[in-house]
Amino acid sequence: MIFIITLVILLLLIIVANIKIVPQSKTYVIERLGSYSTTWHNGLHIKIPFIERIANNVSLKEKVRDFAPQPVITKDNVTMQIDTVVYFQITDPKLYTYGVENPINAIENLTATTLRNIIGDLELDETLTSRDLINAKMCTILDEATDPWGIKINRVEVKNIIPPRDIQEAMEKQMRAERERREKILQAEGEKKSSILIAEGEKESAILRAEAQKESQIKLAEGEAEAILKVKEAEAEGIKLLKEAKADKSVLALKSFEAFEKAANGQATKIIIPSEIQNIASTLVAAGELVKKD
Repeated sequence: MIFIITLVILLLLIIVANIKIVPQSKTYVIERLGSYSTTWHNGLHIKIPFIERIANNVSLKEKVRDFAPQPVITKDNVTMQIDTVVYFQITDPKLYTYGVENPINAIENLTATTLRNIIGDLELDETLTSRDLINAKMCTILDEATDPWGIKINRVEVKNIIPPRDIQEAMEKQMRAERERREKILQAEGEKKSSILIAEGEKESAILRAEAQKESQIKLAEGEAEAILKVKEAEAEGIKLLKEAKADKSVLALKSFEAFEKAANGQATKIIIPSEIQNIASTLVAAGELVKKD
């Protein structure tokens, strides 16, 4: 009786031990009697005791590997250190388990050899300015090479490109000279713009002064013309009033005397009297004498 109870308990423990729950983003590669049997995805699974075993526990999440710098030689025989970062994901757990021994080490070696081949076709300047080209080529080559391993290469990034020390110093001198050249160009352009603005300001100022002087002269001429016009209008109005009053020659002569009276009161030392007025004056004198005799 005790033996049976012990046997039942043992069987229950074995069954419980072989109940497996596969979490999300995980897969189990199952072997039966040493051969590949199936792949378990997320969920509840029961393993046959002593016959099946879990050969590999594979994560389907994207992985990132930062590989150490690799010495590479450019087309113009410059040795530099380049390190890369590889983003990959396992798409086939079976191929990943049975395709290659130590897949991560295989990817690292494949990355190093591919990088050397690509950089060997580029010169130093192209290497420093062609990161996108290098990344794209490496990603394509690595993705094709790792397909039999059940690995998908999502992205490859060149992290650092470290040229030799003497090349770095030469590049620093070149960049310093380029910055100085740009600074001088900017300074010259600033001075040029400043001179242009000053000249334009002087030009506009001269134009404004000329326009102001022209307007002043126009206003002055208009004022003189208006004054002359007013005088002529006053004279015309006086003549009109005389004509309307039907003034005879005696009135006109009297007006002439009044005008000469005003002229005599001025500063003139010599006054020329027209002959008509002289005749009128003589007539007036004669008339006065006749009145006295009477």
